[in-house]
Amino acid sequence: MSILDKILGNDDQPRNAPAKPDMMMGKVLDTLAGLGGKPIETLSPQEARLQPTPTDAVKKILRETIKDEDPTLGIHTRDITIDGAAGPLQARIYSPDRDGDDLKPLVVYFHGGGFVIADLDVYDGGPRGISRFADVVVLSVHYRQAPENKFPAAHDDAVAAYKWALANAQGIGGDPRKIAVMGESAGGNLAINVSIAARDQGLQAPAHQVLVYPLVGTDLNTESYIENATAKPLNKPMIEWFVKHTFASPDDLKDPRVDVVGLADLRGLPSSTVITAEIDPLRTEGEALAGKLEAAGIETRAKTFNGSTHEFFGMGLVVPDAAAAQTFAAHELKRAFGTAILPI
Repeated sequence: MSILDKILGNDDQPRNAPAKPDMMMGKVLDTLAGLGGKPIETLSPQEARLQPTPTDAVKKILRETIKDEDPTLGIHTRDITIDGAAGPLQARIYSPDRDGDDLKPLVVYFHGGGFVIADLDVYDGGPRGISRFADVVVLSVHYRQAPENKFPAAHDDAVAAYKWALANAQGIGGDPRKIAVMGESAGGNLAINVSIAARDQGLQAPAHQVLVYPLVGTDLNTESYIENATAKPLNKPMIEWFVKHTFASPDDLKDPRVDVVGLADLRGLPSSTVITAEIDPLRTEGEALAGKLEAAGIETRAKTFNGSTHEFFGMGLVVPDAAAAQTFAAHELKRAFGTAILPI
């Protein structure tokens, strides 16, 4: 079967029912369903960008049932523009201390959305939680999206954003000697490709990379795709829709930036944290990526959160596993930055 067939084909393999989500994960999914969104794969990209998101469901739960939580986590934010590969990019700075003079480690973060949808607001919970629990400045970066800007526009912007961060870290409260990269879903793909570009272009290497349910393969017939072909909030038809809008040619799917698991050289990359969700078509390729990193000699810690779905990471205020995942990622960042408090 060709790569294109794997991406766009309709195979005849049986579909098993997805695992059941944990209680609060299920509540988020039920709330999202109640918001009346339409299937993404039936819409235009412009319509899809206006649909209710898991973040909207989390906000609704917080308003109605968890009123004593501070949704800001005490983190200060500031929106700025930075230099992209072809013009300015929107970005948001998250800082645990607005007025402090001490420089903190910096995490350059890339949001998900299949390279087509979502923005800084949809993916606010992840960078906010990391800023709080890792005690770091986070620079969350938007990027050009398809179909208006097809592959590799987002990848070019991600590398440009990292270069901007290297040059401007101190001006936003970050320590230029301690910079990591991080991303969720499509953003996880961008993050690891920034690490690869830094190696290949002789740039300062990231101190660490956190890859959260990364989109790093081209085989839509893996075990987790079969198990979660109709899962929510991400399923196989949605991925096929993202592919259709992101890539101009089937040959793009043979690019190692896309098929990271199958084709990319991972030697010499920074220490890595890989987080996956059980109820997620991307689980298998994320787990395979962790194995490939380890095989390349990269110090790697990986964890799959059972009962959780794609997009769970930013839901720390309502989903216990999301809070645990953020804490796990924060600890690994602190270890890499040398800021973890070690037991006496």
